[in-house]
Amino acid sequence: MFYFLASSCMTQFLLFGKITWDLPQGSTLCPSCGWCWLNGFPEITTLKALRFNSFKRINITLHHLRMSNHTDAEQEVLLERKGCAGVITLNRPKNLNALNLNMIRQIYPQLKTWEQDPETFLIIIKGTGAKAFCAGGDIIEIVKGNQKISQNFFREEYMLNNAIGSCQKPYVAFIHGITMGGGVGVSIHGHFRVATEKSLFAMPETAIGLFPDVGGGYFLPRLQGKLGYLLALTGFRLKGRDVYTAGIATHFVDSEKSKIDQGKSFVLEEHMDKINSWFSANTVEQIIENLQRDGSSFALEQLKVINKMSPTSLKIALRQLIEGSSKTLQEVLTMEYRLSQACMRGHDFHEGVRAVLIDKDQSPKWKPATLKEVTDEDLNNFFKSLGSNDLKF
Repeated sequence: MFYFLASSCMTQFLLFGKITWDLPQGSTLCPSCGWCWLNGFPEITTLKALRFNSFKRINITLHHLRMSNHTDAEQEVLLERKGCAGVITLNRPKNLNALNLNMIRQIYPQLKTWEQDPETFLIIIKGTGAKAFCAGGDIIEIVKGNQKISQNFFREEYMLNNAIGSCQKPYVAFIHGITMGGGVGVSIHGHFRVATEKSLFAMPETAIGLFPDVGGGYFLPRLQGKLGYLLALTGFRLKGRDVYTAGIATHFVDSEKSKIDQGKSFVLEEHMDKINSWFSANTVEQIIENLQRDGSSFALEQLKVINKMSPTSLKIALRQLIEGSSKTLQEVLTMEYRLSQACMRGHDFHEGVRAVLIDKDQSPKWKPATLKEVTDEDLNNFFKSLGSNDLKF
């Protein structure tokens, strides 16, 4: 029998059987199951157990999902060490675990601490309750706050997104339940995202006069074909196994072992060729023309949705994705911070939040009201550098 013990050399191990990680010198490790760190298992194992046991991995995952339903603490975010794992629990179930500035300011430094801690091998993030991992940023808090609040929120949120994207430790997000906006930002840039049959993904920002931020300009254009462009402009919702099939999640676990959608084809599979064609256009006007020309029920359904969105947000989002397709994550987040601050100064974001989240009349009055009225000069102003106020990493 051989034992796997880290010594003075850099030790590599396999996570999920396909990605190799380097551990700090002097580290010890037990890779006998996918989540052994969580329960403080002995830190030695046989070499033949290096590739994780799938059954054990799934059951430990289910254990953590069940534990998310039994958090009574009053803190908005819980930061705990469990075995050799750092565990972040978003703990605002009554608010669908919406992310606020206070939570961001707790998570960021702890993430950095765990990243440097030789005794922490894994970082996990999950949400309390069965309904949501994280439904997004606490937009109402931003709208009701002053300019400084909006500056700080977006700056520090994007700094956290980047920290997750560059984290040197395995970062695992359990995206169980609603995962939108800011919830996508604290999961999508990590190494592993575990979806369940209750996962619900969307980037619905164009409906509130914003744009698909938190690095949306980076990850959306990198999805298969033009899928990300559809998701960005329409806010189309992906559910359950489709979140995995689309590439948003890296893994899928049936939390109730119901297998309700096992074997089903991807919800957009039959439309992907047309989606790739429609959304290859370089202007929103051309995309709309493509949908009108097609005339199918699915095309007209997407057209109806797009026509309800903020014209300014649609043009911002399309250019954001086109430019973001060739940028690094940091470059995209810098661009998006400029966009966020321009949106805060504008009309549509505040009107969209009022109509959708505050008064809930679902009838926003966009200004400008049509795509034609959104000029190239208007659009360029959203992308302008903020000079010394630009986001810096």
